[in-house]
Amino acid sequence: MSPAKSLDHDKLRAILSAGRFEWRKHVLQRLTQRGIRQASVVEVLSRGERIEDYPDDRPYPSALFFGWAEGKPLHAVAALDETNEWAYVITVYDPDPEHFEADYKTRRKRT
Repeated sequence: MSPAKSLDHDKLRAILSAGRFEWRKHVLQRLTQRGIRQASVVEVLSRGERIEDYPDDRPYPSALFFGWAEGKPLHAVAALDETNEWAYVITVYDPDPEHFEADYKTRRKRT
């Protein structure tokens, strides 16, 4: 069995730019609850920093991205179907200081 393939950020950017993505119901609920604009999420996924890879996610590899949106740190997870050139925005959240270091990118060690 071959190793899982990481999400290709360049392809994700191109697919987002082409508008070939969809929002999962869960993420739309979170955006409404948190007052975050969809454009801010797309910006973080396009220009943000990939901070974690989930190559074994099914049905498609996904990744966690970090960026700043509307003056606040933001995490967004997206999955990429390279075969059909389609992306899925899975979830969005404010980094929790209980789980992430002050850089908002490094997970705290569990004690």
